[in-house]
Amino acid sequence: MSSIKKSGTKVNKAWLHDHINDPYVKLAGREGYRARAAYKLKEIDETLHLIKPGQLVVDLGCTPGAWSQYLRRRMSPNGAAVGEMNGTIIGLDLLPMDPIEGVTFIQGDFREAEVLTQLEAALAGRQADVVVSDMAPNLSGISSADAARIEYLVELAIEFAQNHMKPQGALVAKVFHGGSYNDVVKRFKEAFQTVKPLKPKASRDRSSETFLVGLGLR
Repeated sequence: MSSIKKSGTKVNKAWLHDHINDPYVKLAGREGYRARAAYKLKEIDETLHLIKPGQLVVDLGCTPGAWSQYLRRRMSPNGAAVGEMNGTIIGLDLLPMDPIEGVTFIQGDFREAEVLTQLEAALAGRQADVVVSDMAPNLSGISSADAARIEYLVELAIEFAQNHMKPQGALVAKVFHGGSYNDVVKRFKEAFQTVKPLKPKASRDRSSETFLVGLGLR
């Protein structure tokens, strides 16, 4: 029992040490982002030029809000976190999120009729230009079960894009290398004309996460 506790403490200390010394964590603190994840979306956007002022962007799995913060700054004429903004950002998550100026937040599961009604009201008859999804399941450590959960969330993001995004739009989704990866890529290729895998520098080397970008619905 004690040896398990000790090894767990070592892992926690190692993670904490890495986290505190992480350059992206420090940068997020300096630049006012809620999480280092903002720099993952920033690199994807700078590579593919997805986000533009005037767009409607839906952020699935948005809590704690770093991606929505980045989107909001991209839609500001001077990159500001507050003030004037040209565009619409709608964030959804099962968990609560502290408000971000200019971002419409809906808490709930968009598979539920009531939440979907709220979302459709926020869309006001429009379709999204871009859908971004940082959704990730709680991993159990059982590879087959985790693969199924990951695949399910990606499938939800693709279905959402197919139902609520412009035909020429883009979907950015977090995925994981592992048992479900090839199936997820296959599903992306069935749904989109162009599929690009990206591993941003802000995504830790030892993490199995990567991102798939689907461009133009089939």
